[in-house]
Amino acid sequence: QVQLVESGGGLVQPGGSLRLSCAASGFTTDKYVMSWYRQAPGAERELVAYISGVSGKTQYAEFVEDRFQISRDMHNTFLQMNALNPDATAVYYCGSRHSCFNYVPAHWGQGTQVTVSS
Repeated sequence: QVQLVESGGGLVQPGGSLRLSCAASGFTTDKYVMSWYRQAPGAERELVAYISGVSGKTQYAEFVEDRFQISRDMHNTFLQMNALNPDATAVYYCGSRHSCFNYVPAHWGQGTQVTVSS
């Protein structure tokens, strides 16, 4: 019954912004660690950011460099991405885990494509 559906991806020019959304069904995010990962062609899936619904703690990958912000409400998790460069081109996945401290997802969405190109 846990389901995650990403949206908001698309084509954006370098330096532009996108806001990704992850709609959760079957649970509310206040007791979960919600996360965003990305996977570029030929690369491994890597963590972008996570947020704990219990503690409020957020964590970002080093490559974010203060350009992205993760947030949530009870049913959705968002990733605001600014100052995008072509290295951000990837499929972005939403993940969830029923935990206070472990961010590694137990559930995944199907992903949304982000392409940064002129």
